[in-house]
Amino acid sequence: MRAAIAAAATVRTSTAPNPWVGAVVVSGDGTIVARGATQPPGGLHAERVALAAAGEAACGATLVCTLEPCSHHGRTPPCVDEIVAAGIARVVVGVEDPDHHVAGAGIAALRAAGIDVTVGVEAAAVSEQLAPYLTHRRTGRPYVVLKLAATVDGRTAAPDGTSQWITGPEARADAHRLRAESGAVLVGAATVRADDPSLTVRHVDGRDPLRVVLGRAPEGARIHPCLERSGELGAVLDELGGRGVLQLLVEGGATVAHAFHTAGLVDRCVVYLAPAVFGGDDAVGLFRGAGVPTIDVLRRGRFVSVSRLGDDVRLDLVMEDRGG
Repeated sequence: MRAAIAAAATVRTSTAPNPWVGAVVVSGDGTIVARGATQPPGGLHAERVALAAAGEAACGATLVCTLEPCSHHGRTPPCVDEIVAAGIARVVVGVEDPDHHVAGAGIAALRAAGIDVTVGVEAAAVSEQLAPYLTHRRTGRPYVVLKLAATVDGRTAAPDGTSQWITGPEARADAHRLRAESGAVLVGAATVRADDPSLTVRHVDGRDPLRVVLGRAPEGARIHPCLERSGELGAVLDELGGRGVLQLLVEGGATVAHAFHTAGLVDRCVVYLAPAVFGGDDAVGLFRGAGVPTIDVLRRGRFVSVSRLGDDVRLDLVMEDRGG
């Protein structure tokens, strides 16, 4: 299963709105004979890629896949039919697919065909990897990632408003990878007026996300073409989910970050910390607005990853009490 998870990671930026799934074919002696990952929309699912690579070696073997195989006709025929035809003896699944077209039907079809099925292997790791897809299928809304970059004292800009290049090139490239992994990126109109960002993917390979502005973007701003929206944030998420956006990257500014956080709409915070200190309370903070009034209602989460990027540090925090 860990090999299947690794295979899925290689296609993270290319498969959406389909889930990024990995699969491996394992022989009777435990040797991995083939690996596969989901191709871009319209292409083969991971199971079919792995089975095609395995060829005759698939007969009597075990297929390990991160997500439950599909049993319905979508852009491609059902993977279950191909698994049965290949003569697979056992299927190991990371997590069930909550999509209403699947939702256990794939597992049931495999068992009805006489194939041994085990479910839940490395389920936590698979659920972490597929969190945007699983969230979208369960709620109809995108998985919301709030990206923040600051000095170690939690400041994002100097008192005069200058803020570029707080973090180094490695962290900036990683942030562009986050964009490539996201179906949409969102900022406030004030950020557009102040910084005129393009919000395109650079430094890494990947598709540009749909660009969303809360408010009105000035004519001639580099963010055009974009969606301009206002009103209740939940309604914005509902619309983006309906457009097939699995992950929304919220990039700022501090007022927008505060709005999403206080509404309980953030699933994950990705914080880049630079080894720098403003050293005063007049620099701009990560959030603009009132915080919680007492420690008893402090919103908490859990760190799921801490990594070093050049001189900077990336902290991944999953919020445990998402509301909305």
